Amino acid sequence: MQHALLKIEAAGYQASDLACVGITNQRESIVTWDKLTGEPLHPAILWSDARTSSTVHELVEKANGDANVLVPLTGLPLNTYFTAVKLRWLLDHVPAVAQARDQGRLLFGTMDSWIIYNLTGGAGKGIVATDVTNASRTMLMNIHTLQWSQEAISFFGFEGIDLPKLQSSSHSFGSICTQDGYDGVPITGCLGDQQAAMVGQKCFNPGDAKSTFGTGCFMLFNTGDRPVMDAQGLLSTVAYQFGDDKAYALEGSVAVAGSSLNWLRDNLRVVRDAQQVNELASQVEDCGGAYFVTAFAGLFAPYWREDARGTICGLTQFTRLEHLCRATLEAVCYQTKAILDVMNNVSGQPLRILKVDGGMSNSDLCMQIQADVLGIEVDRPLMRESTALGAAIAAGLGAGIWSSVHDLQKVNQQGRTIFEAKISQDKRDQMYQGWQKAVQSAYGWSLPTPVAATC
Repeated sequence: MQHALLKIEAAGYQASDLACVGITNQRESIVTWDKLTGEPLHPAILWSDARTSSTVHELVEKANGDANVLVPLTGLPLNTYFTAVKLRWLLDHVPAVAQARDQGRLLFGTMDSWIIYNLTGGAGKGIVATDVTNASRTMLMNIHTLQWSQEAISFFGFEGIDLPKLQSSSHSFGSICTQDGYDGVPITGCLGDQQAAMVGQKCFNPGDAKSTFGTGCFMLFNTGDRPVMDAQGLLSTVAYQFGDDKAYALEGSVAVAGSSLNWLRDNLRVVRDAQQVNELASQVEDCGGAYFVTAFAGLFAPYWREDARGTICGLTQFTRLEHLCRATLEAVCYQTKAILDVMNNVSGQPLRILKVDGGMSNSDLCMQIQADVLGIEVDRPLMRESTALGAAIAAGLGAGIWSSVHDLQKVNQQGRTIFEAKISQDKRDQMYQGWQKAVQSAYGWSLPTPVAATC
């Protein structure tokens, strides 16, 4: 908090100038803590932690082999990704967590709950709450009613555990009580990070979509006021809830985006940084028939192939480093197209424009390739801290600074860059057919370990 206060003062403001505070966070990371002392019971388990794979296997067995048993209720499959699986693992493997549960001392939540609890006073008086976007990633919330699901709670064996209070994304979560200059400032907004980026990009209409090009690539597609449950491998999630105004989204993820540039730098050592990747890629008009399927640990939506591995196809004696750099950028764009094609099909809402942010969106070349591959406009804002902006918008709505999302039309509009497709549909189809062929070549490289037969 002191660090944040110093940055505010450096910008010419004081804590007293703050009207409200919004929170955004990694959605599936989990903290458990003691109700009496306010101290953590175990280090936080982050969203990408896969130590719970054995727990997932046990839960799938419990569901008679159906990993999608809770999808109709929560929109989510049984996977190491989500919060409830991590809590089940903690109860099974960490005695301190299990003991706290037995003694009625256990509190748990995603990172937003932990932050709100501490900002509002911690042990004895801190508020334990979350918003519906974070709750929609726990596998414990009914995605239709936006309430905790007793059926899901029973499935995981969480009866008797206190869950955070469920709130909308723009709500009074309490006031800061930290004795450091922020005392009394209300917390009026809370969103999971990818939903915050969606709000920051103002994807308020069905058919609006955003893609955050970071280490991975996360795409959310607004499906309106009802979830799409037949998602063909995509996730159904809550986009936001501002008072009575709510929206759902389809989500798909590309495991490897910006990290592929790091791979060229750190593993192959053929470039010094991401900027050089762009410089080299811009020196050729296309990838020269080469394709790079960056499936370093399998492929996510819509392929869901754990056996896929990184594969470079179509090399000839004329292939140069410049072609490989361009193929690396193209790989992210092709995977984005694969996901958004499914989103278009299952949502019934035509994709009109893709709004982008994140580190890789700084590359004009990458965004032009994306527009060419999709055949639609790609819209990049000048101010690309969309996640922080989304949290601020949620807080402003909760504090009454704006009455509705319709008041936000002029926010972050200046200086936007629109990338338009510059290739023909025939060329686009030809490029994508090559990618699909390359993806097929990436399958089957990581085979499952044989299981010994038992009598």
